[in-house]
Amino acid sequence: MVGETITRARLSEAVYQEVGLSRNESAELVESVIAEISNALERGEMVKISSFGSFAVRQKGQRIGRNPKTGQEVPISPRRVLVFRASHALKHQINNGQNQPASSTSSATTVRAGAAKSAPA
Repeated sequence: MVGETITRARLSEAVYQEVGLSRNESAELVESVIAEISNALERGEMVKISSFGSFAVRQKGQRIGRNPKTGQEVPISPRRVLVFRASHALKHQINNGQNQPASSTSSATTVRAGAAKSAPA
């Protein structure tokens, strides 16, 4: 499951290639989108991106934890955590997409000369 990491630079390059903006404009656009998402989350707003998923900030209360090494109880302070919930479309794409590596145990899909054919299940 190890793949390449998508970076800001790679996103900027993709915008440059697909949209045709200059490299500087592409980088500014990516930074602007990331800043808007970050600022909305900082304000406690939910961010929904259609066919991708939702980002939200959840408030977690104080609780008692345990140090696994010593077994001693330790208070865990209240905090805000970021949660992401993938959309059904993204989950479907990940599980049924064509970018998945071929598995030697699955015979449901056969790829020949660039065309995918599904065998009856």
